[in-house]
Amino acid sequence: MVKPSRPVMPSPSMTASAFSPSDPDFEAKVRASFARQPFMATLGARLGAVAAGRAEVVLPYAEAVTQQHGFFHGGSIGAIADTAGGYAAFTLFPPDSTVLTVEYKINIMAPGKGERLVAVGEVTRSGRTLTVVRVDVYAEAGDSRIHCATATQTLICLMGRSDTKASDTKASDTKAGDSAAASA
Repeated sequence: MVKPSRPVMPSPSMTASAFSPSDPDFEAKVRASFARQPFMATLGARLGAVAAGRAEVVLPYAEAVTQQHGFFHGGSIGAIADTAGGYAAFTLFPPDSTVLTVEYKINIMAPGKGERLVAVGEVTRSGRTLTVVRVDVYAEAGDSRIHCATATQTLICLMGRSDTKASDTKASDTKAGDSAAASA
């Protein structure tokens, strides 16, 4: 086995703070998109801090998001991890684009037990089409913070696509088409 001549260190240019967003209004874009997610509202989740290449989603404890032992359900952990990772990537996407998850893998390492969960998504690598994100999920109670899950996620940037529901876009396209047809 050949050992490297020097230690391999992560490149500082690959940290979330090193990324430059292509949309100067990325935070407003992310917050508006999050506000349109009925599933996050159903869970009671809220968007926390947003920075270039980084996003947090906070989920307060509620019986509705727990499993039979009273811990946060794995599905609620996965849902906020997916959302935090998606919005971390979306901060770096151009204004005329949207984000979709291609895949994610999550390891739950400790029970989600506490007053809230905080999912922190940070971009590892941002490419033209695909972006890779790491998400860490913490269970918090008082001053205690337990790292309960880690996910890796791949997201796709869909250029020239609206970040609204497809039905909203089709409805507006249909109305515009009907108006054009009526005036022809």
